[in-house]
Amino acid sequence: MNARRLTAILDRFSSKKIMVLGDLIADEYLFTHCSRISREAPVLILKYESRKIVLGGGANAVHNVCSLGAKVVPLSVVGEDEMGEYLLSLMQGKGISTDLVYRARGYQTTTKTRVLAGSHHTAKQQVVRIDREMQTPVDGEVEEFIIQSLAENIDLVDALLVSDYGLGVCSARVREAVSQLAAEQPSRIITIDSRYELLSYRRATALTPNEPEIEQALGRKLKTEDDLKLCGQMALDKTGSKNILITRGQRGMFLLEQTGDFHFIPIYGQDEVADVTGAGDTVISTFTLALSAGATPLEAAQLANYAGGIKVTKSGTAPVFWQELRDAVEGEGAGEHE
Repeated sequence: MNARRLTAILDRFSSKKIMVLGDLIADEYLFTHCSRISREAPVLILKYESRKIVLGGGANAVHNVCSLGAKVVPLSVVGEDEMGEYLLSLMQGKGISTDLVYRARGYQTTTKTRVLAGSHHTAKQQVVRIDREMQTPVDGEVEEFIIQSLAENIDLVDALLVSDYGLGVCSARVREAVSQLAAEQPSRIITIDSRYELLSYRRATALTPNEPEIEQALGRKLKTEDDLKLCGQMALDKTGSKNILITRGQRGMFLLEQTGDFHFIPIYGQDEVADVTGAGDTVISTFTLALSAGATPLEAAQLANYAGGIKVTKSGTAPVFWQELRDAVEGEGAGEHE
């Protein structure tokens, strides 16, 4: 790792502008403490303490791009409901334009409610999660808005990040529009994080699945490092994409480049894992920003690895900040010369 080179890339983040296309999610946290066992049923009675709502899903990717110092343009849809308005106000409060976020009547803003419990003397632990989400793709009017907005605004940004949680925003027509854009503008940086439709995106700059997602997409189990190489190449061949970065949890990351070069990247900060929620959003945000700032795929993956390692030391959905990432890079660079 060349720390000086990586810090130079970081210094260019502030001049970049990234479009994030995907599913915006409200992550709601209910903090409680355990009171007693109910006499009505063998369940805990939890006393409510506080509530927090943060940017989740694609909105977490938006938040990470912003916290890393770049400008960000979310392209998505929310409902005309409480959580939709809350997401918009959270983004606007951070100086993020929501002009390309469609307010759709009848659309339910996806909300993931996590209930955390503990005693007054212990850390809060997640005990249950409740998901409220749409089960159908967006309607034709919203779909048309997204496709048209993508075409009209893509030349105003340095890269396109797709955060597809399978919640309807990235419909078949939207995925085709992204693939067509990649075909027409092969030098355009387009990165894809898709939970269920990874192989339907074509000619992307990079795919960033985790191991379960690549296993599901290809119908193969990743048991060895050779399996990683094989499945990574299969994904690139099937999609015509240039690079694939597979996140592997405690085992770090695997990067396969279009040149055939591959790299196993050990996890950063593995002894301090607190919560992996949202780590994939942090990884693709950092990776995309680094590519737009002139990083090679390996340099971008190294920075994304640092960012992911920082994120998992934080509880809940939380972004990584530019200074935190720079401190990590400089700290590792100093260690090289001790």
